[in-house]
Amino acid sequence: MQEKAKTPTILDALIPLIFLIVLLVFNIQIFGTDGLSGSNQIVLILSAAVAGLVAVYRLGFHWETLQDGIVKSISSAMSSILILFLIGALAGTWLLSGIVPAMIYYGLQVLSPGIFLIAACVVSAIVSISTGSSWTTVATVGVALLGIGKALGFDEGIIAGAIISGAYFGDKMSPLSDTTNLAPAMAGTDLFTHIRHMAKTTIPSITITIILFVIIGVNYEVSGSVEDVKAISAVIIEKFNITGWLFIVPAVVLVLIIRKVPAIPALLIGALLGGVFAVIFQPQIIATIANESEVSYTYLSFKAVMMALYGEISILTSNDIVNELLVTRGMGGMLNTIWLIVCAMVFGGIMEVTGMLQVLAEAVIRKVHKVGSLIASTAATCIFFNITTSDQYLAILVPGRMYADIYKKRGLKPENLSRTLEDSATVTSVLVPWNTCGATQASVLGVATLVYAPYCFFNIISPFMTILYGYLKIGINFYEEEELEVA
Repeated sequence: MQEKAKTPTILDALIPLIFLIVLLVFNIQIFGTDGLSGSNQIVLILSAAVAGLVAVYRLGFHWETLQDGIVKSISSAMSSILILFLIGALAGTWLLSGIVPAMIYYGLQVLSPGIFLIAACVVSAIVSISTGSSWTTVATVGVALLGIGKALGFDEGIIAGAIISGAYFGDKMSPLSDTTNLAPAMAGTDLFTHIRHMAKTTIPSITITIILFVIIGVNYEVSGSVEDVKAISAVIIEKFNITGWLFIVPAVVLVLIIRKVPAIPALLIGALLGGVFAVIFQPQIIATIANESEVSYTYLSFKAVMMALYGEISILTSNDIVNELLVTRGMGGMLNTIWLIVCAMVFGGIMEVTGMLQVLAEAVIRKVHKVGSLIASTAATCIFFNITTSDQYLAILVPGRMYADIYKKRGLKPENLSRTLEDSATVTSVLVPWNTCGATQASVLGVATLVYAPYCFFNIISPFMTILYGYLKIGINFYEEEELEVA
């Protein structure tokens, strides 16, 4: 039992946070986009150690209390870790079976450089609205779109930015999304009121995003040519048995998610079906990956599918661009990302259990006096929690609890809070390299967070849009005076 622990001051809370920021800046200057390989993880552990020293020697916390907070924090991320493993497995069998190559092949037939970025954004948005999951969208059609864009000659950061912008728009507006259900639950409003109110900022944000991608697409000088696209298509069709039957697997996964089957079993089914379809449609690829002779096809199939599920496989062709597309790392490729998530949760767990995060947030709240500054401080708090707790859900949950009563006392209906939570917490999580979302998308796409972040226009615009609406009081719903008195 913790009896002697003191309430942290703002200075206490700032010490580990400033240490984290300074060390991360220094770390990025040295390692750049290679930080995910280990240096970012060490920075987070060292920052957690600083937070632990402050907690023990300045505030009087016992190590057991900090350890309980760490374990609780890591436990909250376990579902994300399991999903990451399954996304790695799914990527492996979908390459082995020819599903991703088929998506790339057919995509190259219909997409031109001028419309590609818009198409990538819109397709990602449609799939994400249908599934309610930005993670699933990026791991499936997102991977294929990245391959198509690279084949057309686009920079991978711009492609990833278009995919993520669309995926997070869909995630944000889908009634199937967990964050879209979580935000109104925290604020005290209903789902569809939340979605209708959120459209007031989300539609302008995605409109500006699409306009920006139109401008970039029209003016972008792609390095690929028509002949390059034809060559890539020819190599894919030569290496794989490309058929429309392969799309049964992604269709099944899509149906499962729309029918609200949880992500973990849905992704597992998708990964296993990918292995089955590899055995049926790609015997030549099976033989290449297994790399053995004079054994049965059953033996080869088992070995190749297992290799695709757990480890790195690559399919070599005569085309260097295609070789870059036909590589996947399986479950093992997700270990660096999971390592980062665990380290981030260690830091966030200590900061939360000691009350340091709450002290910093309350300091912001005390300075809020007007509607515009209240909206702005809510958005800033959500972004702050995305950075410090490294978890999208905590960035919705904690500010949602903190601000609910304040919004009511200021005469603001709860949908104003739920909208602000989504406009800031949901979409900015993917811009933080050590956040579960940022680390995941960087790992799945193979594009560093700091490389794609400048092109995630929707994710960058959304918090500014909600702050602008707050200061201009556009789309702000107020309680009627008599309703506020009853409350």
